[in-house]
Amino acid sequence: MLSASDALERLKEGNKRFVNEMSNSESLNNMSRRCRLEEKQEPFAIILGCSDSRVPAEIVFDQGLGDLFVIRVAGNIVAPSQVGSVEFAVEQFGTKLVVVLGHSRCGAVKACIDAVHASADMPSKNVGSIVNRIRPIVETLAETELGNDDEKLMAHAVKANIRSSVDHLSHGSKIIEQKVGAGELTIVGAEYSLDSGVVNFF
Repeated sequence: MLSASDALERLKEGNKRFVNEMSNSESLNNMSRRCRLEEKQEPFAIILGCSDSRVPAEIVFDQGLGDLFVIRVAGNIVAPSQVGSVEFAVEQFGTKLVVVLGHSRCGAVKACIDAVHASADMPSKNVGSIVNRIRPIVETLAETELGNDDEKLMAHAVKANIRSSVDHLSHGSKIIEQKVGAGELTIVGAEYSLDSGVVNFF
């Protein structure tokens, strides 16, 4: 299994290929690769990312079948099911790196900003459960000078939400805490730019 630093470097290299339109997708997803993965998988990184259709982790990191264990949820929030999924991958596969992947102009963050500004109810309790995990971050930022500029508020809130998810993962599970404390697991945040395609790691 790759070390966390080697896994991170592999993701960075893959993103560079994606940005430069030099994808290896054919060699990463062919029939022989599928056959090799029938009985076993060894994903080198766990990605907890947003469900946004414009940010598929395998594509933006130019990885193929069996490379990434991907968990996607609107707003890249951390709820019990996401924590459990990370725990599962860490325990089952020995993966050393977790990346919380957010992105610019996130719709879930925008919905939260709109809700804070309008003090409006969510259309459903399920959508509300997502927005409410982001709301404390947006409310805190909205009380600063950022509250007067929605564009800046959005940019800061996206980053703060990613960092919050990293913190939640790092301290929301005994299994994960022990792995991080023992140096067996690294959790980092990253933001994908919808404009450039570049992923910036925190």
